[in-house]
Amino acid sequence: MLNLSVLLEDSARNFPDRDALVLGDTRLTYAQVDAAANQVANLLVDRGIRPGDKVALSCPNLPYFPIVYYGVLKAGGVVVPLNVLLKGREVAYHLGDADVKAYFCFEGTPDLAIGAEGHAGFLAAQADGKPVEQFFMITADPTAASPIEGTETLGQALAGKSPVFDSVVTEPSDTAIILFTSGTTGQAKGAELSHSNTMMNVLTMNRLFQNQPASDTHVLTLPLFHTFGATVQMHAGFAAAATLLLVPRFDAAQVIGLMQSEEVTFFAGVPTMWWGLLAALGADPGVDVERIARNLRIGASGGASLPVEIITQVKEKLGVQILEGYGLSETSPVATFSDPDQEPRPGSIGVPIWGVAVKLIDDDWNEVTEVGAIGEIAIKGHNIMKGYYGRPEATAEAIKDGWFRSGDLARRDEDGFYYIVDRSKDMIIRGGFNVYPREIEEVLMTHPDVSLAAVVGIAHESHGEEVKAFVIRNAGATLSEDELLAWGKEQMANYKYPRIVTFVDSLPMTATGKILKRELVD
Repeated sequence: MLNLSVLLEDSARNFPDRDALVLGDTRLTYAQVDAAANQVANLLVDRGIRPGDKVALSCPNLPYFPIVYYGVLKAGGVVVPLNVLLKGREVAYHLGDADVKAYFCFEGTPDLAIGAEGHAGFLAAQADGKPVEQFFMITADPTAASPIEGTETLGQALAGKSPVFDSVVTEPSDTAIILFTSGTTGQAKGAELSHSNTMMNVLTMNRLFQNQPASDTHVLTLPLFHTFGATVQMHAGFAAAATLLLVPRFDAAQVIGLMQSEEVTFFAGVPTMWWGLLAALGADPGVDVERIARNLRIGASGGASLPVEIITQVKEKLGVQILEGYGLSETSPVATFSDPDQEPRPGSIGVPIWGVAVKLIDDDWNEVTEVGAIGEIAIKGHNIMKGYYGRPEATAEAIKDGWFRSGDLARRDEDGFYYIVDRSKDMIIRGGFNVYPREIEEVLMTHPDVSLAAVVGIAHESHGEEVKAFVIRNAGATLSEDELLAWGKEQMANYKYPRIVTFVDSLPMTATGKILKRELVD
């Protein structure tokens, strides 16, 4: 048996009274979290969910997320975490594509205004002929009723459920999680990760960070629906009986406050979060920087390249060396990471983690061996996904002889350290989120006044990159920039829709009709 739920269960058995989750004044021990997850597992089994069934979860960084997540695993189900920023149309697609049978959706509050789109997505999936059998609204209000007739809130559904459950026996190769990723095609695909994939990544991370049982306190600002936050902090944290301080929406001043009051030892974030922390430190002269630096043991970054200046300032002000890593949803996610025992190399994504091999290849899978030469990153090891759910052809294109081709270009120095030189095709990274131009272009072109669209990323001070669209209008159309921006905001998740629109009469193209996006960026 290798069910990921053992990460929670072992810590609950060994450290039952240790704080597992903290959110404001709410503090839940490992025993309490495990008991609540057992109730979720009993609920799912009672409602007909069987081992291998897919269960979706839309929820920000609140205690409900890990409780439901591990409850699904205990029941032998497959967790399908969904980005809380998805619109109804996008939610419906994900539910249908993953053959989801049950859906837990957070309702949202004034300060966390999400959830309504999840409900809309559920209803749209029903109308599309791919019905989801069970819907549970997650809400902190015990008096609230589910907005969908015939369904319940999580609180109502769990009433009377036993806090005891024997986790379903699963095989290491059984699918535990389906993570949606667009890759380079624009159309979201579900990467199937086995219990073994994630377990090995978790154990490797704890080994790398030298995490000791019941000794660390994490600030968790990375969204748990994202593989970075889920694996590197939630799973690895639970495996080491760490205390996780949940932050539903990143606020640099709040994080600095937690670092002072909770003796935080571990912080992981995307570059924009580190940038925000430095700004917050500079804005408040009353911050006890020495106290923060005395406790902070690990600083980690991923999702995009971290500017050397940020690494330097963090080292100077907080006394911690930020360790950078690289990976993808398809690699569970970590493939390379800075080695804490070696002198850091700013700008490098480090070296392959334990049990993982990395090489550079050309378009025909031939290895690029010359030091300093650029090639596409290929990865092999215990972290490689089983494949894309329901897409054998896409899986065959991405994996050959156990090697997964990432689509990311890099170079390797003489000591084996890797450096990203370009991202997958034309992918944009906005605030740590991957934005795929083709997907945005296809949505824009559904507008009746849009003839053609090309989307690129342009440099942005705080987000890293911003989404810009070059649009050709249909003949006679009077569509304005503001109108198209407002329409895009309704159609796409907040991190996706273009913030800048430029109307043009033509787009630069090759002889074969391929848009020259580099010219647009320039």
